[in-house]
Amino acid sequence: MRYPAAEKLEIIRLVEGSHLPVRRTLERLGIPRATFYRWYDLYRDGGPEALGDKPSRPDRVWNRIPDAVRSRIVDLALEAPELSPRELAVRFTDQERYFVSEASVYRLLKAHDLITSPAFIVVKAAEEFHTKTTAPNQLWQTDFTYLKVTGWGWFYLSTVLDDFSRYIIAWKLCTTMAAADVTETLEAALAASGCD
Repeated sequence: MRYPAAEKLEIIRLVEGSHLPVRRTLERLGIPRATFYRWYDLYRDGGPEALGDKPSRPDRVWNRIPDAVRSRIVDLALEAPELSPRELAVRFTDQERYFVSEASVYRLLKAHDLITSPAFIVVKAAEEFHTKTTAPNQLWQTDFTYLKVTGWGWFYLSTVLDDFSRYIIAWKLCTTMAAADVTETLEAALAASGCD
């Protein structure tokens, strides 16, 4: 529980004026001895004003990029607007011999409104396929799933899935992702489904 400065001062005066030993007085008040003595040291050194809570924020952030360096990064960004924050960070580190992270460059550019929109067009995915399946075996989907088995290495699960029924027709656990592995899985699916 946090005590305001006035209550801390009152507790100190109670303990000072008590006829009981300090330890017993603090036990009755429910205040830990270490807490009381920390308050008491602050009170002796700085008076009642020192008992107030201090903000927990540091006065200075230890890893803040100095303003002079920040302005050089912005200047470099203005000289080469085609560079991404990652490329700017690498170029600045190479040229100036002062490391700055990509994230720091991005935040700095964003604060100066120097982040440009991407040069590509975002295409929205369709809600569903334009050609829907109406029966099994009209459309199959294949996939490889990576599996890391501790002590054995990487394995790859090759699957063939029927789009209509969402049923896995055939699967094979492979040690590679070669074309032959896919072919064998497709042949197993053809045999299981009875298709030509």
